[in-house]
Amino acid sequence: MRSLVMLLAFVALSGCMKVSDMGEGVREQFSDAGLLDHSETRRTANFRLQPDSFIYIAQGAFVPPGKAYPRPNVVAEEAFNNFVEFFPLVRRARAPVGLDEALTEARSAGAHYLLYTRFARADDRIGTWDQWADEEALDRFGIDSGVIQMMLIETSTRYLIDSARIRSRGGLLTLYDTRPEDLLGPPMEQYARSLMGFSR
Repeated sequence: MRSLVMLLAFVALSGCMKVSDMGEGVREQFSDAGLLDHSETRRTANFRLQPDSFIYIAQGAFVPPGKAYPRPNVVAEEAFNNFVEFFPLVRRARAPVGLDEALTEARSAGAHYLLYTRFARADDRIGTWDQWADEEALDRFGIDSGVIQMMLIETSTRYLIDSARIRSRGGLLTLYDTRPEDLLGPPMEQYARSLMGFSR
């Protein structure tokens, strides 16, 4: 009898919404509860780009405070990997560069916009036995977190079109063998989608 009631409840719910919507809702609830990775993006403007905009992506040579040492160009790499799905005209700098040098490279490439990024903060907590053997500190066990800052600059005028701050943290179910840079993909994709005007 109990299984019949559960089946009827599931059928009633599935008639109201798609299974993918239900799955997305569960994922959001688990993220808010701290079980899965979570990110929050704050933008200063609601600016949208044309699909044919040429974007040059670069990362500043800034070592973030916190107990983490991410790869030098990892933010630009993750941004490129996610932006290329939405903007066909995307290039990135091969190594971290200063803002003026990045603007010069973007203009030389003929880009309309420069997306200048940096890891503002990163905290790589103990999540594996190897990390525990290295640090052996109970207060360092836990969930990775990080903060990314981005500026979208028009190359011809040097005008700041948009800036964004992405705050991300891992989840209890995903803390094993992860680093703060492993949390960058989904919020970068969300930011690219928002620049295109997509809600999701």
